[in-house]
Amino acid sequence: MMRYYSYKSYLKHTYGRPIYRVGVDAGFSCPNRTSRTSGGCIYCDDFGGTAAYQRSREAVHAGGALQLEIKAENTPASFRLHEVSSQISAGRAFVQRRYGAEDVSLYLQSYSSTHAPIEELRALYDHALGCGKFTEFIVSTRPDCITPAVCTLLKEYRFRVSDVWVELGLQSANDQTLKYLNRGHTSAQVRDASMMLREAGMKLCIHLILGLPGEGLKELDETAEFIRELYPEAVKIHNLHICSGTELLDIYRCGETVTASVHRHIMQTQRLLKQLPGDIVIQRVVCDTPSHRLCAPRYFPSKGRAVKMLSEHLESQNSWQGKDLGWPLEQVGMPVPHLRRLYGAV
Repeated sequence: MMRYYSYKSYLKHTYGRPIYRVGVDAGFSCPNRTSRTSGGCIYCDDFGGTAAYQRSREAVHAGGALQLEIKAENTPASFRLHEVSSQISAGRAFVQRRYGAEDVSLYLQSYSSTHAPIEELRALYDHALGCGKFTEFIVSTRPDCITPAVCTLLKEYRFRVSDVWVELGLQSANDQTLKYLNRGHTSAQVRDASMMLREAGMKLCIHLILGLPGEGLKELDETAEFIRELYPEAVKIHNLHICSGTELLDIYRCGETVTASVHRHIMQTQRLLKQLPGDIVIQRVVCDTPSHRLCAPRYFPSKGRAVKMLSEHLESQNSWQGKDLGWPLEQVGMPVPHLRRLYGAV
């Protein structure tokens, strides 16, 4: 019996088989690193979430600032499209070799993948989706890079794949925390972007970070309440981690912040899960930053081990996703109509 609705379970329920993501760095930048503020979010390094198997030259930068090899603002379009094709080919080969994958989804993973003029986005999306058959199309971006025109464009791709997902970085519902992180947006902007995406028929995944500086259980509970209000199809949970080449590392070295142990992260995750409806997909519960880039926490188990520890903890505490909301354990992963109505699901 599931204690939380994992992404693996969602894929099995939806497609009857595993679907693997091919993560692509399409050369996007981020408005928070360029026009409005300097340096971007204090925890963001220069890889911006690029998939590990697409970072062939990463190791040579271990311990220092990292640089992406392609950038939209100074890269010819033809070279950029060629790089996208190459990454898709390499990504397919990787997941086929490692997992025996037959079905894949296209994941524009790095930085803000809607941060460009509409015709530029259309050309890039069309090219990427033309590089093979994909089950889902997944776009990672920021709430301030969602506009009616972007939603209209994304809506067109619903007829080319089974589902179009948009992943939005929230991290925390507390605006003071967002300001401290130099996020460059508010929680209200996340709400507005979510509403636009909902109206366009997109599936929504919200990113959260637990254990942020200055946050305690009160802020965690407020973020859970905010997620219930948004009622996204999915959530990604990350533990606070500190990478090389970030402003947060300087703050950490000055002793002005700490990172959670695996035990504290598991307890915080349990508290959050109990307050989330049981049919929200939990796509991630922990970070998996490469060890040579990870400055803190240094003593943290592997992703697989941390997930196992969370499952064991939930079982030992007789806890599950949605428990505090009255969501039945046997219906985790399935809609409970009266509870969905109560929390405003559409």
